Amino acid sequence: MSDTPRRRIRAQGSAHDADAMGFVLDADVQAGQSARFDGPSDAPLARALFALDGVTRVEVAAATIWVRKTATADWAALKPVIAAAIRDVLDATDAPLGRGGNDDPDAALLTAVRDLLDRQVNPSVAAHGGHITAERAAGATVFLRMSGGCQGCAASAATLRQGVERMLRAALPQIREIVDMTDHAAGDAPFYAREQGSSPLLHRSVPAGVIDLVDGQVTVDPAYLAPRLGLTPDTLRAGLRSGDVVGVTEAGEGADAGRTRIVMRSASRAWAAEIETDGTAREIPPPRPAMAPGGGEQALADRLRAHISGLPADRTTVSYGALARAMGLWAPGSIRRITRALETTMREDAAAGRPFIAARAVSRAGGGLPGRGFFDLAADLSRGPAGAEDDSAFHARELAALMDRVGHPDTATAP
Repeated sequence: MSDTPRRRIRAQGSAHDADAMGFVLDADVQAGQSARFDGPSDAPLARALFALDGVTRVEVAAATIWVRKTATADWAALKPVIAAAIRDVLDATDAPLGRGGNDDPDAALLTAVRDLLDRQVNPSVAAHGGHITAERAAGATVFLRMSGGCQGCAASAATLRQGVERMLRAALPQIREIVDMTDHAAGDAPFYAREQGSSPLLHRSVPAGVIDLVDGQVTVDPAYLAPRLGLTPDTLRAGLRSGDVVGVTEAGEGADAGRTRIVMRSASRAWAAEIETDGTAREIPPPRPAMAPGGGEQALADRLRAHISGLPADRTTVSYGALARAMGLWAPGSIRRITRALETTMREDAAAGRPFIAARAVSRAGGGLPGRGFFDLAADLSRGPAGAEDDSAFHARELAALMDRVGHPDTATAP
């Protein structure tokens, strides 16, 4: 009996082509080589695979061998003999693709892109009902098409440009341009569905201990959550402090009473989970973020002023995150929108000689003080700290003047 371990080969079907299947190895088929074969050739792998009835095309990139069959061939019968042929060739030679290399750079680029998509991108995208296909390469330009959940998805452009394109360019610097050929307007099953229904594509259980729910407060293990948002644990924590990562927790009503849903969003990804009444949790498709009404900066500033003015007098301050949620803003960047709108109110208050209503808005990580921009703008408006007064003392003075007006509404003025 041979002591040589049997090679692992994992068969991976194509999401959109029933006649194509990838055979994924643990290592590159031939280091530094890729190839496409439309018929028998001198390459040992092509010679072996085209000797099998039903094989019409073979493409190789890195550790994946894509085989296309005739429509009448049966994968159940063909898969084991293809895997056996691959093992025999790799055991017999260290040059299964031949010694001459690949003479078609675009074909080599296309197979390399497809391999990266199938091994590093599509397994994750498929969890959300999507798929990204490299359709062709010409002149070092790669043409991609999104389908399934990625088609019509509000985050698809960010997914392509911020995630997939960056990964492809890093791995394949010969790429000159990446073109998205997707007709997003035709998408009829976007990933971020506004209605939150059940999904057969995503019912993955969350391991015990990852999510903790105590008195309505949800915490998620950063080591588990960060990679699902395309971040490291440290950048996740920094994003939560800066507002580049946002989250919302919702309690179920009616038939969902007792359940809790948590949705987290980074700049390019979203993740959601539903906590059952027994404490178990499962990942679910995140809902599409709702657009806040009155999206203009002035309109948002007016809404913020009205909301802050309507807060109870005994609630002196409110966090930027709470203001974002009150305005219906959940997407990454919402905190920046809130702070820009608050700066608009500061300019209005300075012009009218009023205390800054923005003084009631504070940073959760700022020790009860507003963000640095509040103090910088106050100084620019000649309303900053006086003399030896520090930021904390200035804020306390401004807040006291503001709350005094709240307690005497007859002296207050509105913009």
